[in-house]
Amino acid sequence: MTHQTPEFHDRMLSLGLARVSEAAAHASARLIGRGDEKAADQAAVNAMRDQLNMLEIRGVVVIGEGERDEAPMLFIGEEVGTGEGPEVDIALDPLEGTTLTAKDMPNALTVIAMAPRGTLLHAPDVYMDKLAIGPGYPKDVVSLDMSPSERVKALARARDCKDSDITVCILERPRHEEMIEDVRSTGAAIRLITDGDVAGVIHCAEAHLTGIDMYMGAGGAPEGVLAASALKCMGGQMWGRLLFRNDDERGRAAKAGITDLNRVYSRDEMVTRDVIFAATGVTNGSILDGVKREPGFVTTETILMRSKTGSVRRMIYRSPAK
Repeated sequence: MTHQTPEFHDRMLSLGLARVSEAAAHASARLIGRGDEKAADQAAVNAMRDQLNMLEIRGVVVIGEGERDEAPMLFIGEEVGTGEGPEVDIALDPLEGTTLTAKDMPNALTVIAMAPRGTLLHAPDVYMDKLAIGPGYPKDVVSLDMSPSERVKALARARDCKDSDITVCILERPRHEEMIEDVRSTGAAIRLITDGDVAGVIHCAEAHLTGIDMYMGAGGAPEGVLAASALKCMGGQMWGRLLFRNDDERGRAAKAGITDLNRVYSRDEMVTRDVIFAATGVTNGSILDGVKREPGFVTTETILMRSKTGSVRRMIYRSPAK
């Protein structure tokens, strides 16, 4: 008798995934504004791992807190779940925006994605040059080979609007000064964010709500895979190219099985099959409300998405305060 691998039932697993991100948000919320990034992150990690281990999956963390030697829990390669059920890849950021949480600034999220085994890019912990736009545009209307100003002009033509009607989201870092200058030369607006580029990319998918048409710039490669997971559910295009600063980082890529160091990955090359994605607000933001404490209750807002159906749920969860 041949042993059959259980199927990836994304519909059945999606609510469990929402519980994972909710638990992490609950745990880290107690540390909002306390100035301790590490404690907030650790609280989210512990809660996320406890909940993941309740799910009927044979999960492997492919995007996590780092290599085994630098992360005691939810490290890359860690096995999670009950050991029964489908084999899945898991990408997670238990607290996207540790600094945002510590300083009580907007847009801190807990983020997790799940897909069948072998279908999420094992992105090493290096930088990735990212470019993303929302749904409704022709394929490859912009590219990483274009200059920032060329991207703005191409998107404006596709949208049939002026360059100055385009708004670009960019992570505020010294490395992006030339990019910012080039984008501004077109008359386009820029929304600078201090942290949290998964949220930055998601903004593109809901331009009518967020006012952001395009995301560009270099940020963490692991967050790029999480952002691609969200865009695969919501619609939109994304490209990423890994950036290497030294031999140690090139070695990390080799360890992750990456041979072409200059390859540009499209959204569907970063996430090759159906994926489910959940994010819960920790601090108030433009995508989700943060954790609210009321007398006797705690309330969270979660966005839960499935690429198979293109469904996007917004869920309010109210539970007794502990």
